[in-house]
Amino acid sequence: MLQLEYLPASRLAHGHPGDLADVLGGICFARPAAELQLPDLPLLAVDLETPPGQAPVCEIWRSSEPLASGRAGAIRYRESESLLFGCVELDESAGTDGKTPLQAATEAAYGSVFALLEARGYRDVLRFWNYFPAINTESHASERYRQFNVGRQDAFLAHGHAVIGAVPAACALGSAGGPLHLAFLAARAPVVSVENPRQVSAYHYPNAYGPRSPTFSRAGLARLGGQDMLFVSGTASIVGHETLHRGDVAAQTRESLHNIAAVAAEAARHAPSARFGLDALAYKVYVRRAEDLAAVREVFARTVGADVTAVFLRADVCRADLLVEIEASGGHALGPGAQAFLTRRPSCAAVSV
Repeated sequence: MLQLEYLPASRLAHGHPGDLADVLGGICFARPAAELQLPDLPLLAVDLETPPGQAPVCEIWRSSEPLASGRAGAIRYRESESLLFGCVELDESAGTDGKTPLQAATEAAYGSVFALLEARGYRDVLRFWNYFPAINTESHASERYRQFNVGRQDAFLAHGHAVIGAVPAACALGSAGGPLHLAFLAARAPVVSVENPRQVSAYHYPNAYGPRSPTFSRAGLARLGGQDMLFVSGTASIVGHETLHRGDVAAQTRESLHNIAAVAAEAARHAPSARFGLDALAYKVYVRRAEDLAAVREVFARTVGADVTAVFLRADVCRADLLVEIEASGGHALGPGAQAFLTRRPSCAAVSV
């Protein structure tokens, strides 16, 4: 029913229209961002670096159900009978009513998403992907990630969505440039929010991390097409609510994977027949410093295995003292293009600056 595939962006740009008929949506990563002239497909074009020798890559979600494309304001979306993938890009214009430009753009983007989902009859969001530049930079007397969290939570509250407990999985990464990018995958099936017993839930973080806690769960779990599917949020070296192993990227990578294993084990309590071991998931690994990638890949391969699907990208992480963040998913099919991104492939050995 749902399949993940990683493809060179050129394959999508020059592919036969029939090859795109089952594409629900996706995210393309390149430096600089490469817009694909595919107006009927909801594809984000995000400005992030890929390893030298690796072409710009697209994370593509395919569906076996018939699909229909649509637009709602700035949102492009595609939906099947049971799923909807959408994306929106918003520039940061002047803030209003005391809101910073990023806060206002975030609230507007999320508000438009919730309005669309309400109109289309989608109850739950499986996960959100967020990318915007200068995530750790101070502006308007506040870190930009904290401004984003305020805008996101304001939109949740304005549309009657919970901000504690049953909230979607998500990630938020710092891009190299461009507008606020937001992608989302929604389902008609109920989504179970999964937390990590090793961590304080993000929505319960103390106010030392900002005036509003981040509105996301550690993972989302749903049964789609008879399969239990898991979507793990961006996960880092945090135990309790504190960053561990400051300055040690190898130790942070190990801790991040320990956290993903704990989330997967918690998800298995809700879906005992599912297999969510570390070697059964597909990954995106965001590394803050280019020079750290070799160490991250070594720890990753030693901990998870050399035959898992993993894409490595250079991105800033939501806390300035975090050097790596990892997101994962499992239970869905993997397309043949995913085999090009096994961790053992030498093309993923380094990242350019």
